[in-house]
Amino acid sequence: MKKSVLTRYRVMAYVTGVLLVLLTIGVIAKYLLDIGAAVGPTYVIAIAHGWLYVVYLIFAFDLGSKAKWPVGKQLWVLLAGTIPTAAFFVERRISRELEARAAAESGAAVPGTRAEATQGAAPKSL
Repeated sequence: MKKSVLTRYRVMAYVTGVLLVLLTIGVIAKYLLDIGAAVGPTYVIAIAHGWLYVVYLIFAFDLGSKAKWPVGKQLWVLLAGTIPTAAFFVERRISRELEARAAAESGAAVPGTRAEATQGAAPKSL
């Protein structure tokens, strides 16, 4: 699987996540706090999130197809764009998993993992 597939998924996960958090704040401001000035920005953010979520779905489905994920995992990743802040956590977990898989296939260590810390370390003497 190409690294670009993961990169475009990561970008869309962040964009979708940020827009969903902004949308949630806008809805709270509009309906719970009754702030009239939130109507316009909330409308624009809602439309942007809606269209970009469709792009996120396409990229996430493409990533899942190429990674050969089971249906349950695929749905979990697809739905992450509908729960505020979930896209950030899911993206991080998926990225680590796929980077580790790619490193295992190529035999290289992944930054920030246990394998990297032990790779190249001098053997301890007793």
